[in-house]
Amino acid sequence: MLFKKTYLMLTSLIVTIMTAGIASAQEGTLPAENGLYAAKPGQLGFMEAASPIMEETIAFHDLLMWIITAITIFVMVIMLYIMVKFNAKANPVPSKTTHNTALEIIWTAVPVLILVVIAIPSFRLLYNQDVIPEADVTVKAIGNQWYWTYEYPDHPDIIFDAYILSDEEAAAAGHPRLLGTDEKVVVPVNKVVRVQVTATDVIHAWTIPAFGVKIDAVPGVLNEIWFKATKEGLYYGQCSELCGINHGFMPIMVDVVSEAEYDAWLIEAAEKYASNDAPRGTQFAAAQSITE
Repeated sequence: MLFKKTYLMLTSLIVTIMTAGIASAQEGTLPAENGLYAAKPGQLGFMEAASPIMEETIAFHDLLMWIITAITIFVMVIMLYIMVKFNAKANPVPSKTTHNTALEIIWTAVPVLILVVIAIPSFRLLYNQDVIPEADVTVKAIGNQWYWTYEYPDHPDIIFDAYILSDEEAAAAGHPRLLGTDEKVVVPVNKVVRVQVTATDVIHAWTIPAFGVKIDAVPGVLNEIWFKATKEGLYYGQCSELCGINHGFMPIMVDVVSEAEYDAWLIEAAEKYASNDAPRGTQFAAAQSITE
């Protein structure tokens, strides 16, 4: 009876892990719809990768899933073998062997080799995430309770706040609920974008899942991260740090456009935001009414 229960438990465990791993690998790159990059209802795994870093992250994740699945299957087979071969009925006189040098060397060396296999792509990914190439565009994101302020340091006239849209406004504009903003960050495709991130009050986090970027916005600290978007489209993210009562209402929108469209937007934005001298308190009050 105990053997049967153990067998069923192990079988259920391995099926669950294999299902999660395979589903993640298959559904982890769901294609964007109409150029909008956001998670789908009931989606497993990651969103479609839109940067080299995210592609590398997904590849590393899939490698880990197959390693975990293989280890789980191996352990299950060994446990089943032990339960069948060495139970009291099949082996009434147990062995008194206490050491096996070869076996002990193997079960020490094999995990070390597995960790080395994991460490190589892991360190490479961490290095690529941390070392910022020479940037083509620099954007500064400033977290506030509860909206984002954006600056383009190379273009001093371009400074604006981005507030969440109401459900009605988001639906009318074709944005997912709680992810649409009244203003968006615009960057060119296939260009290295450096994002400088800080905050004015508490810790926030600037995150775009499709780019594989996530970094804390800390008051008094200027953090940096980078991405290189390889596909044009509209990308969504959210503050990923518990920053207060309206934490769930400060989304992020990044519009990746062609270089020609980006150059045109710079001219338009310089004119648009240069005269944007409305008090932030007034804008914040309007945004507050959306979340209440």
